[in-house]
Amino acid sequence: MRQSNRAFSGRWFSTRQVLRYVGYFGLVLLAGWSTGAAGTAWAVPKETSTEKAEHLRQQANPQLFNHWTFDKDQVGSVPSGFIAVASGDQQHGGWKVEAQAAVPSSPNMLVGTSGCESCRAILVAQGFQYEYPELVVRIQQPTDGGSGQVGVVFGMKDPQNYYATIVDISQKMIQVVRVIEGKESVIGRAPIKSKPVDWHTLRVQRNTIISKDFVETFFDGSLALSVEDQALGVGQVGVLVLGQASARFDNFNASPLYSSRPLSAPAAY
Repeated sequence: MRQSNRAFSGRWFSTRQVLRYVGYFGLVLLAGWSTGAAGTAWAVPKETSTEKAEHLRQQANPQLFNHWTFDKDQVGSVPSGFIAVASGDQQHGGWKVEAQAAVPSSPNMLVGTSGCESCRAILVAQGFQYEYPELVVRIQQPTDGGSGQVGVVFGMKDPQNYYATIVDISQKMIQVVRVIEGKESVIGRAPIKSKPVDWHTLRVQRNTIISKDFVETFFDGSLALSVEDQALGVGQVGVLVLGQASARFDNFNASPLYSSRPLSAPAAY
C-alpha cells in the first residue's frame, strides 16, 4: 500500500500514522464513555465536589476503624457493642466471652455456638455501617468434633439479607454466600491450604473497580477466592458459626476500604 503525506494538526504524518492515532483515541473514548439513548455518560457515576467531600469525610470516620479483642468484656456475657441474631430454620446457640491464656490476645476470646445443622448463629457489631469493609479475624477450628463452619458477615441489612464468607477448616474449603429474603446462593467456592497452627487468619475485603464490586477472601495470608457481586450495598458486619458446633474468635478488625472507592471520573486520555 502506497503511503502519502497528509497535514494533521500542523504536522505531516503518513496515512498509516493518522489511522493509528485515530484508532487509539477512539478506543480510549470508548473505554471512558458509554453512549446510550439518553446521551453520553460516565461509566462511573460522576461525583460532584460536594458529594466527593462528603464521601471522603464518611470514609475517614475514626469510628469505622474498629479492633475488638474482647479482653475488657465480662466473661460469660455477650461482648459489649454486639448483638446476637440467628438465621436459619431454628434459633439455637449463643455467644459469650471466655478466658483462656493461650489466645492471640490474652486473656479473653469469643466463643460462638450453633445448635443445629441448618442454623447460623451471628454476632453483629452495632452502630457501624460499611460499604466496602475490610475484615480480619483470628479463628480456631471447632473443637467439639462437629461439622461446624466459621466466618464473617458483611453488607448485612437484617438476618435475612447479608453476605457471608464461610470457612470449613476440616474440609479445607471456603465459600462466599449471598442471602436475600432468607434464600441462600453460593456465589463462590474454593479449596484452601491451612497452616499447621492453632489459630488461623481470615481476611475479607469488599472492593470496587470501576462499576464492579468484588469480594476477595484471604486465608492464612494467601488469596483463596475472588468473586464479583453487587446485589447488596451498605450494611453491618459481624462473625458467625454455621452447623452444630462451637468455634472461637479473637482479634476482630473492621475498617473501611476507603482508598478503593472511585473519587473522580476516569481520564479521557
